Amino acid sequence: MSQKQVDKFEDVSSDRPVLVIGAATLDTIGRLKSEIQTHTSNPSQINISFGGVARNVAENLAHLGWPVILMSVVGADSIGENLLRQLTAAGVNTDFVLCSKNQPTSSYLSILDAAGGFEFALDDMRAMADLSSAYIRQHADLIKEAAMVFIDCNLPKETIRTIFSIARRARVPVCADPTSASLAERLRKYLPDLYLTTPNSVEASILAECSVKPSSRKETVFAAKRLVGRGVQIAIITLAEFGITYATSETSGHIPAIRTKVVDPTGVGDALTATMIFSLLNEIPLDDAVRLSVAAASLTLSQRGAVVPDLTLQKLYDQL
Repeated sequence: MSQKQVDKFEDVSSDRPVLVIGAATLDTIGRLKSEIQTHTSNPSQINISFGGVARNVAENLAHLGWPVILMSVVGADSIGENLLRQLTAAGVNTDFVLCSKNQPTSSYLSILDAAGGFEFALDDMRAMADLSSAYIRQHADLIKEAAMVFIDCNLPKETIRTIFSIARRARVPVCADPTSASLAERLRKYLPDLYLTTPNSVEASILAECSVKPSSRKETVFAAKRLVGRGVQIAIITLAEFGITYATSETSGHIPAIRTKVVDPTGVGDALTATMIFSLLNEIPLDDAVRLSVAAASLTLSQRGAVVPDLTLQKLYDQL
């Protein structure tokens, strides 16, 4: 990355907290034991844990040792209370998580095939409407004082617009996860304001407006470069078992996935994103940062739940 691009932001590397804004959920993950049979009950293994893209990124950053503040919404229910208690114990500042009086804590239901592959998911994010543009403006200083801001696209459109507007004026770098194919479009107009984005192949095809076949290194590198051409500073496209491709204005490449037994793919991309943020803030060279991020994805893939509870930098290096 050129010095001119780095100077676009006030101070990428510092000990200031990362501000993470987005969803916190209760995840229910069902892994089928055989081929799915419709219109009947299917034998499966079901795991329940806390999740949500923003929540996962925040917890991973806390485990890695970087100070982090989470802005999210939970319901006035026992699930929300326990979610916040768990995050606080992990070291995440939850003082700015709203408690909705009208909606329950957000939830996510995912179905995996017998091999651990993702089939489909359902989510209920009604509570996220409470994380309004007005609330963001009320706490604009949190953005201005952050080392970096991370958002997921579960946020209302107007809230996303406000976050980018404040961060742009304060010259604070923003990292964003498109979150899903249905939400990725919300991010397209903000590509010139993105320091880092980590879409999967489907989301990347929407953002870059081109074909992104995960098994095609040529197509995926082209898409990453296309995102950079549209203003993104660092573009990383996650490709599941095919690894990742990445690009900046000065370099691009492909890193293969680490061979890993698939237990649960939930939170894999969030672990990768958090590790990239942590690495960049610690001025780890990009190639090394990408490899560490792939290691984080591999570790998360090999266990149940969305976050590795004992994640450390040493554990990541040991995974390489």
